[in-house]
Parts: sequence; C-alpha cells; structure tokens
Amino acid sequence: MDETSPTYSVDDFQQITEGKATILFPRNNEVFYNPVQQFNRDMSIAAIKTWRDISNENKLERFARSTNPNKTMPSTQFTVLEALAASGLRSVRYAKEIDGIDHIVANDLLPDAVESIRRNVHFNGLSARLVRAHQGDAVAAMHSLPRFDVVDLDPYGSAAPFVDGAIHAVENGGLICVTCTDLAILASNNHPETCFGKYGGNPLKAGFCHEMALRLVINSLQQAAARYRRFVEPLLSCSIDFYVRIFVRVHDRPVLVKTVASQTGVVYHCRYCGSFATQPFGSIDPGNGQNAKYRVATAPTVAQRCATCGSAQEIGGPCWLGPLHNRQFVQRMYDAVSAADKSVYGTQPRMRGMLKVILEELDDVPLHYDLATLCSAVRCVCPPLTKLNSALLNAGYRVSGVHTHQGSIKTDAPPHVIWDAIRAHVNESGRSPHITEGSPADRILSAQSTTEISFEPHKDADPESRRIKLVRYQINPEKFWGPKARHSQPSSTKRKQETPSENSPEAARAAEPMDLDAKKPKAN
Repeated sequence: MDETSPTYSVDDFQQITEGKATILFPRNNEVFYNPVQQFNRDMSIAAIKTWRDISNENKLERFARSTNPNKTMPSTQFTVLEALAASGLRSVRYAKEIDGIDHIVANDLLPDAVESIRRNVHFNGLSARLVRAHQGDAVAAMHSLPRFDVVDLDPYGSAAPFVDGAIHAVENGGLICVTCTDLAILASNNHPETCFGKYGGNPLKAGFCHEMALRLVINSLQQAAARYRRFVEPLLSCSIDFYVRIFVRVHDRPVLVKTVASQTGVVYHCRYCGSFATQPFGSIDPGNGQNAKYRVATAPTVAQRCATCGSAQEIGGPCWLGPLHNRQFVQRMYDAVSAADKSVYGTQPRMRGMLKVILEELDDVPLHYDLATLCSAVRCVCPPLTKLNSALLNAGYRVSGVHTHQGSIKTDAPPHVIWDAIRAHVNESGRSPHITEGSPADRILSAQSTTEISFEPHKDADPESRRIKLVRYQINPEKFWGPKARHSQPSSTKRKQETPSENSPEAARAAEPMDLDAKKPKAN
C-alpha cells in the first residue's frame, strides 16, 4: 500500500459532496457516481454504527464475566474492508462519519480507481494509514489480507463471485454488508438457470419476488458459511430501488450450522392465484432441551395442483426461510436514526420509514401475498387493504405489510382463510359476469367457505408507520434512476475476464419499479 501523497489539480475535477465527504469526480467518468445510492451508504453507516455498539457491549460483558486475573480491557476499535471501492466515496464517508475505526482498506482492481481513492482520501484530509488504497483482485485480497471486522461488498451486478471470499475474510462476530443489483435475475423467472448458477436457487415471478430475492442471496451466504462451520445471522435485509442490501453477522458456531436445514427449503407457488406454501429441508426435535435431534423433513406439503384453483404449481428455491432481520438490531438502528440530527443522514426520512415498516413485519412468516394478485385471480375490485387485514385479524390471525412491496399481506393465516375473506368481499361487491364456468376463478369462488369472516374495522389493521405518515414506499427519485453505466476503462488497463473473481461481474439490468409506487408522490 503506497502512502505517497497524490499529485492533482482540483480544477480538473467536479466536486460532489455527500454526507461529510467531498469527492473529486473525474470529468471523463473515470469512476462513476450515482446519487441515488446515497440511501445505500446512509443505511450502511447507520447499520455499522449499530453493529459496532452491540459488538462493543458484548465484548465488555464478556470482559466483566471473565475470571482471568490477567485479563485486559478489550479493544473497541475495528477494521473495515471495502472490497470494490471504485472512487473511494464509501470508505471516505465511513472514515469521517463512523467513530472507532482503526483502519479501512479500500480495494479496487483498476489502477485509475485506486488513484481516485488516494486522491479523495488526501482531498478529505484523511491519512493514508486510516484509509489504505489497495490495488488487487477482490477475491485475492479477501483471501490474502488479515481478517476484518467489517467486509463491504458493493459490486456492479452480482455479489455471487465474492461471497466465499467475504465469508473467509470476516472475523468471528463480524459484519458482512452485501449489495446485489441483478434483480432481473433474482426477482423474475426470465433466466432461472442464471439465478441458480449464481445463487443456488430458482427465483419466482410473484408478488413476493423481491422478498424472495433477499432470501436467495441470504441462502447463498448461509451455504458458503456452513462449509466453513460458520453461521450467518441476518441483521437487516432491505429491498431498495433496483437492488438488495443485506447486513449479516457471521458466527463461528458449528451448533448453529446444524439448524440451517430447518431454515432452508423450497417454495411452491401457483402462478394463477398466487397461493404458496413452503417446505423446509429439515426439522428439529428439541428432545429434553439438551440433546436436540435433527431430522430430514417429511414429504411435500402440497399436491401437484393448487388446492385453491386447480392450476399447476411451480417450485422456487432453495432459499432461506428463517428471519430476514434481527428485531433488536433494527429497533436500535431505528432509534438511533430517529434521534440523529437531520444533517447526519441526507436520506433520514426514507431511512425511518423503511426501518419502521421492517419493524412491523412478521419476522417468523416467510413470504407474503399481493392484494392485487388475489383480486385479479377472481376479477374483483381491490378492497382497501385495511378491510382484508381486519378480516384476518378478526379471525384470530396475525397480519402485517412488508417493506418490499406496497399492497402486501404477510400473515400466518393459511391460504383457505385468505380466500374465504376474498370470497366474502366478492359476495359484498358482486361477482364479475366475465367469469366462465369451470375456470380457475369459478373454482375459487364456488368453493365452500369454512371461516366466519368479519370486516369490522380492527384497531391493528392500519400500521403505525402509515398513521404517523412516514415515507413508507419510495417514489422514483429522479429520471433514469437505475444503475448507471459501468465506468469507462482506459484501453491500457483493459484485460480479459480470466476468472469469475473480477471486480466487474456481469452487468445487471434493474427490475422495473412498480407502477403503484411510481404514481404515488405521497409518503404512503
């Protein structure tokens, strides 16, 4: 790592300020800047601060319990690796806005990017010891450098080529921050073979496709960790704009690895009516509380044809079926963001809104229903979401929304109860005359209901995040707001993609934003 001060003229660059950092942005687009990604960086700073505080508390608790007479106070400083640093903006912001960092290694493959990192570190008054520019292949760096407390992966496209390296590079109890922008692969079934090759699971084109994307990425992290007898604990999993951003803590706990099979499985999904069911690969018999037994799961939980409408079902996964978030972690992060001065986070309103909706999500129920899909299946007008929520709550079940999709219903109610509520709504609003006898819609509406449905308004049907008018679902922030073009690369530095560990994986196409979100300028 060269600590020589770079030589440059400020007049040759644009200056872009984000948070406490001001970067010199090359006019020839040597490395790109996407202002929409400020939310990603703001969330990452808040998440690392929260992890730091919890980690330090855990260290001090272990220190207090220790009976070793020669014990020394543990260090509260930590190290960070940004494996694909580009301009160095993220590393500069981390260094200036997060206390307790011993040093950051900002790595990139391209010489021009590394020069940009050095230039921006110097321009922001940071020492080359604190933010260390490093040129090299990201995977090679993660396997050759000493382990880090925080590893940040923010590639252009898929993080899949870097997952094993990140698992290897992070300390026990450390944090891995992962971005994947290839939602056209993760959140649709246009190219299931590509998704399976990258993430080890099939995607599904469904109302829950963005939550499924999170679960596919977490599963790839979990499987990589299990090979090294490590366990990945999801702390916060976010579907944002055109990408997913996931924060996981890695534990050297072989006993937790034994639970992975019971939290991993496949999803059966009816493409016509949207009904779904999950099937984990394993089960746990707790026994007497000391000697748990881990068993293979029983036969499929559904028939080949959908029990609701008789249509064929498709299989998604394998994917992670366990919790997407650690509720205590998210609550502390939400409290800290809410208490922070408005100047700390430029995207604070959106951060509060997303974190609050995540706190409201049912954390023990994988996937969710889409109200528009349910109503489309029987050709009826969508009722207010609170009406259907009230019906499920009045029937004794839990229900929530999700941050990944507006108009979503996450519930522990079985599919037949949900369809009983839809049938009751159709009975009130009237059946469409365009439904033909024997069609899937006719089969759904002709089925006998078994649940007493009451649409009496329930006090919990309208979530608090909506009542207090937080920014729950982001509108399009600007025109052409998706991933920017890959930054230009001088011919002198171009080379063949010899291995899948290059810093520029296959470019991703962004999933199109939901029209429902794009048409609503309100914070709703």
